[in-house]
Amino acid sequence: MTDSSRHGGRILADQLAMNGIQRVFSIPGESFLPLLDGLLDTEIENVVCRHEGGAAIMAEAHGKITGQPGVAMVTRGPGATNASCGIHIARHDSTPMILLVGQVPRSRRQSEAFQEINVVKFFEPLAKLAIEIERVEQIPAVVRRAFAVALEGRRGPVVISLPEDMLHDNSTVDDTEFVAVSPCEILDDKVNAAVDRILAADRPVVIIGGSIWSNQTALSLGQASSRLCLPVAASFRRQDYLDNRHENYIGDLSSGMNPNLTVAIKESDCVVALGCRMADFPTQGYSLPGNVADTCLAVHVYPDRLELGRIWQAEHKVCTTPKQFLTVLNQRNASHSPACEDWVRRLRALAVQWRQPSSLPGKALFAHIVKWLSDNLPDDAILTNGAGNYAAFVHRHFCFKQFGTQLAPTSGSMGYGLPAAIAAKLQHPERVVVCFAGDGCLQMTINELATAVERKANLIVVVANNGMYGTIRMHQESHFPGRLSGTSLANPNFAELANGFGAFGETVLETNEFPAAFERAVKSNRPAVIDVKLDPQAVATNKTLNDIASMHATAYCSANQSVIDMIH
Repeated sequence: MTDSSRHGGRILADQLAMNGIQRVFSIPGESFLPLLDGLLDTEIENVVCRHEGGAAIMAEAHGKITGQPGVAMVTRGPGATNASCGIHIARHDSTPMILLVGQVPRSRRQSEAFQEINVVKFFEPLAKLAIEIERVEQIPAVVRRAFAVALEGRRGPVVISLPEDMLHDNSTVDDTEFVAVSPCEILDDKVNAAVDRILAADRPVVIIGGSIWSNQTALSLGQASSRLCLPVAASFRRQDYLDNRHENYIGDLSSGMNPNLTVAIKESDCVVALGCRMADFPTQGYSLPGNVADTCLAVHVYPDRLELGRIWQAEHKVCTTPKQFLTVLNQRNASHSPACEDWVRRLRALAVQWRQPSSLPGKALFAHIVKWLSDNLPDDAILTNGAGNYAAFVHRHFCFKQFGTQLAPTSGSMGYGLPAAIAAKLQHPERVVVCFAGDGCLQMTINELATAVERKANLIVVVANNGMYGTIRMHQESHFPGRLSGTSLANPNFAELANGFGAFGETVLETNEFPAAFERAVKSNRPAVIDVKLDPQAVATNKTLNDIASMHATAYCSANQSVIDMIH
């Protein structure tokens, strides 16, 4: 029960604190001054960023790291539209997030007031929920609803529009606290039937993904995989859900995917989607494991009934969390067939071989640099990245060893890596945080280096600098060979630019220079940028990437050869 009247900004700040929010990310605006004022009377840290896009990405990354809604605060109009990229990421990545948007006073709505935008209509296609608070007394109830929507079922973003005058109003309304509920009720017969289907398979493949995971769930998965001889593949940018050194880890469905894994999924007699939606990218344009019109999944486990059967048909649809399903799976006593043992052993061998770096053009070899980091970073180091061909080398050559160490957008958003790394370092200052970024990717949010310096978030950025938008150039070379248009970049000196921000900067021209440069970056006790100059052919051309795939596929099995034939 509240003791006195508070203005809307204070009520809202108190609601955030009551629901466990310890840090928010913002660009200040006059439209939500009472909220800024209210934060002063809480212990919530306000991380002031340099662009609303950066603030929204940090909030989304915070949601990924903690499993609780990340909160961003921006003003109306350009502030809201700038922040929309973070909402798009949160929606595609199923990340809990709340965006608070200052709005024009209620009396000025629909008059094209200064910076006015219809926040609700703008965000409705992107968010799980977009809502405007009409009266100050509604704040506790709306915040409670926001937390529920963000966290329950398929997680995602909520946008709350805050009319400026409403935040100034006073009220004695009581606070309310969100109480989590179970996403689905487990039906024993459904779960047991799904488990029976898995245990009867000779060639199972379990594909893991989604956002409702924890360290305990990851450990439970490892136990079930070992005990029941289940090969496990990670969905796009969810590689940290199982220690990649695990004897049954068989790779990931990411950019630069192992062609052997593609064949294995097609030849599996029991494909299990555990916690993931099986979206566009990891299924190679909805071609894996088969035609979406057919029943091609043996088991689909997901915590939201609306997603089950929406795209993929499955023999067994189980509405529950990975944690709950694995609890049942680990309770079952069952033996597996000798054929299953051979299947897992061969897939694991192919995955281990696929991780080895190949020879590529240039003196600085990005694959070898990623491999060096994989071998030398602490097991709990956190890696972030945005979008670009460079990320394929991270997916392929870095061995993720613990849960919560991969932070990347399944939405394919450029510019994600640096803001996400800042959020990670603020949440875990004791851990090493490394951001991988392309030269084009980094320049979309490089202004947030100022935020990192100000907050003493001593992360390390490794730039894959090839002077172009490499992914687009790759497709351009494939579809319009020899006709380059709009994909070249004139880059700044990233090392000098980092120094200008007050960070550490260094340029690497050859692979063997990297370890010493990385050590100097760590010892600088500042945010750092290591600019790795790459041969444009190393990550830019379709031919190079195909050559890499062919080299390893030929050594073990081509994309047209059966994995089953190899076993026998």
